[in-house]
Order: sequence, then structure tokens, then C-alpha cells
Amino acid sequence: MDLDDYRVRGAGGAKLSGYEPDDNGGLERSEAEAELPGLLSRMQDLQERLYAERKRSLLLILQGRDASGKDGTIKHVAGGFNPLGTHVMAFKAPNELERSHDFLWRIHHHVPPAGQVAIFNRSHYEDILVPTVEKLLPKHVVEPRYDHVRRFEELLHDAGTCVLKFFLHISRDEQRKRLQERLDSPDKHWKFDPHDLKARAAWDDFTSVYQQIFVRTSSDDAPWYIIPADRKWFRNYLVARIIVRTLERMDLEYPKSPPGLAGTTIV
Repeated sequence: MDLDDYRVRGAGGAKLSGYEPDDNGGLERSEAEAELPGLLSRMQDLQERLYAERKRSLLLILQGRDASGKDGTIKHVAGGFNPLGTHVMAFKAPNELERSHDFLWRIHHHVPPAGQVAIFNRSHYEDILVPTVEKLLPKHVVEPRYDHVRRFEELLHDAGTCVLKFFLHISRDEQRKRLQERLDSPDKHWKFDPHDLKARAAWDDFTSVYQQIFVRTSSDDAPWYIIPADRKWFRNYLVARIIVRTLERMDLEYPKSPPGLAGTTIV
């Protein structure tokens, strides 16, 4: 399985119709679930190097439709990170204070410092997506945000932050099943938001804007990956594989030992 098959490259690669939400990468569930613990262990080893080196950081951005599995991915994949060096932030609709600033103000101070990992459950992309689909802001306000986001992520890269962006690609039918499960299970009622139905009705509009986001903001330094999300086990496996590969390519190193340690004996 080639991980780059899931990476957005060019306008053609930004079409969601080109990715199957129930893709399994040619794997059996048993294979992926057997391999996942090793991937999570490797993730934590690499995170320790990142933490010790304290020169670079990792930002993971999770986007997706309602019920696509953002929370589940954080629990089952990002949960493999050591909490000591990890920050998780869920972005909701901006509050009054946040609206009084530029749209990236609330985002920037959650970016991970050197040595740390940050995970965004939704992100600055909501400030393009929602105002466009729901027509909350005029086009001349939203349109420049594509360039602002791209330059913002270039700034992060230049400052040593590696940015990975995942779109959890769920099918309309699978979303229906998961939303219905929330309604049918009393212990999942807290997850159900009536606004999800409004967003579901605008499925095609959200698809169109997401595709614009992918083609205009995916780059070598801040790539988008389209993650098939109908099969939770494959979603988790694929995200973990991409994270591990990215950390390995960062060539992280432990700091050199202070001089004079050789032969030291603790008494």
C-alpha cells in the first residue's frame, strides 16, 4: 500500500469522488489491528526524540463531516502519544472575543512549541468552510483566507512545525447509520446535534468547498491526506502509518550528552 495514494496532489487529487470511503488498502482487519500496537509504540518512541530534541514540533489537523470519527481517531491513534508532550484542542464556533480578532488569532496560540505535539479537532479551515456554505460572510471576506491559511502554514513550517492535515472521508450512507445510532442509543444522545442534519442536507455544498480547500492549501510542507473513514480500523491504521512515516523522515535525534559523563558512577 502506497501512503501517497491518499495524499492530495494537484487539482485532480482534490476530488473526493476519486477516493473510496470504504477503501481498506488491500488489508484484512486482523492484519491492520495486529500491526497498530507496534505503530503506536513507534509513534511514542519518535515523540520522545521530538521532546528531547526540542527543535521542532508536530501539528496534526483533523477535519471531516459529522460522525466521520475525529474523536475516535484522537482516542485510538493520537492516544498513543505521551500526554506529557501532547496538546489536544477542539475548535467550536468562534466566541465574541475570538470574532473581535482576525480569524487566525484563536488558532495561533494553540500551535505546538518546540518538542511538542498538538492535535486540532477541527481548525482554522472551519473559518472558510462554514461561512462559505452557510453564507455567513461575504465572498470578499472569505476568499482571501485561503491565502492567509497557506502563508500561516508556511510560517509554521519555517519555524520548525511539521503540519499534517487529515480529512476523514465518510460516505453519506455510513454517516446516516452513525447519526441514527446516536439517536437510538440513550448513552450517545449527548453526541447528537440537530445542526448535524442541517449540515447533512448541504452535503454537496460542503463537498465543493472542501475540494477547493484541498487544491488551494495542500502543499509539500503542509499536505492534505484523504483518509477513508467508513472502516474505523483502517482509518486508525492509515493515520498512524502516515504519522510514523512523517516523524521518521524528520530524522529526530537525542541531544548530545554533556561532556564528562564517561565513567561516571552514581554513589
